[in-house]
Amino acid sequence: MRRYARSLRENATDPERLLWSRLRRRQVAGFKFRRQHQVGLYICDFACLDARLVIELDGSQHAENLDYDARRDRFLRSAGFRVLRFWNNDVMRRTEEVLDTIHAALERRSDPSGPAGHLPI
Repeated sequence: MRRYARSLRENATDPERLLWSRLRRRQVAGFKFRRQHQVGLYICDFACLDARLVIELDGSQHAENLDYDARRDRFLRSAGFRVLRFWNNDVMRRTEEVLDTIHAALERRSDPSGPAGHLPI
C-alpha cells in the first residue's frame, strides 16, 4: 500500500496538486494535512488526523462508483473520520469556496457523523 500511495502522490491530478498547495504547511487554521494517507484498506486523498477529517476529490468516474464511495465513507465514519467530497471541477474553479468549506469543517470538528457526499459550496 505504501508504494501505491507514493505512486498516487507522484502522479497527482491537477486538482489534487492545487488543493495540496493550499493545505500543506498548516495553511488552513493551523491544521496539518497528509496527502494520500492510508486509513484501513483505503487511501484518502487528504487527511487531517487531529481533526479526524478526510477530504476526497472526485472526478466524473465517481458518478459510476457511488456504491463503492458509500461503503468507503461508512468505513471512514466508523473509524471516527468525517468525510468531505468535492468535485475536481469545483476545486479548480471555486478554490476559495472549497477552502472556506474545509475551514468551517475544521472549526466544527466535534461531529464525526457529519455529512458525506458532495457539499454545496
